[in-house]
Amino acid sequence: MRYLCLVIVDPARIEGLTEAEHRAITAESLAYDGELTERGILVTAHALREPPTATTLRVREGETFYTDGPFAELKEHIGGFILIDVPDHAAALAVASGIPMARYGSIEVRAVRSLG
Repeated sequence: MRYLCLVIVDPARIEGLTEAEHRAITAESLAYDGELTERGILVTAHALREPPTATTLRVREGETFYTDGPFAELKEHIGGFILIDVPDHAAALAVASGIPMARYGSIEVRAVRSLG
């Protein structure tokens, strides 16, 4: 079963890191992705650009509306995601607990719903 692990970061915690600490957490994150790939459970993983680079759109009554920025102003934001394929929710939580960025925010784990 597939699970999406949303990496939610606290910008205040990230901004306090030195350049060396940034490089270290990036290397650690990439190494964990490599481990998950070797175990055959990583589907894909990506970091996201900062919230100000987002555009939110809504379609209402046939008209499309665009707003610069994320959907909502929040203290924390989605910094990336990891899509995994594991047997069950407990296995997904075990994988999520190893995500290095959890030390700088949180990981939201959600089952992917099949629409077919």
